Amino acid sequence: MEYKSPAYHVIAVPVEKVVPNSYNPNTVAPPEMKLLYESIKNDGYTMPVVCYYNKLEDKYVIVDGFHRYRIMMENQDIYEREKGLLPVSVIEKPLDQRIASTIRHNRARGNHDVDLMGNIVKELHELGRSDAWISKHLGMDRDEILRLKQITGLAALFRDVKFGQAWRPSEEEDE
Repeated sequence: MEYKSPAYHVIAVPVEKVVPNSYNPNTVAPPEMKLLYESIKNDGYTMPVVCYYNKLEDKYVIVDGFHRYRIMMENQDIYEREKGLLPVSVIEKPLDQRIASTIRHNRARGNHDVDLMGNIVKELHELGRSDAWISKHLGMDRDEILRLKQITGLAALFRDVKFGQAWRPSEEEDE
């Protein structure tokens, strides 16, 4: 079967069936949110919100496009004009791949909250992903991953790190 990108299957979803994910570290400052509102007001939704469809809950979980979603939720004029329908492109991926997709989309555009990125590295490690996997899929170098692990302060994140024996206390120092 030939691969067809999700952008070719945009659907109109009632915004009430769309929910944010729990891991997005991206933030947008108020001036940029105002600009996004003006863009959507003047140009309409030119990019769909990327979602994963959770069949069990009958909800569309945002992978990319949280701030476009917020514009509709927080602005009655946009909600009414769009008849409460949000353009959505659906991807079918497991949680770790959705997290990686969110980060790739965000990093290609802007800034991340450092603490939230640390939490994402922690969550991916808890899902069994290695530093190499995180590096490859999130576009981070090993030093960045190490710094984010240090920020979280959790020893479990260092379980795969090999430490040198550069310093050992001698018995004389104990006296």
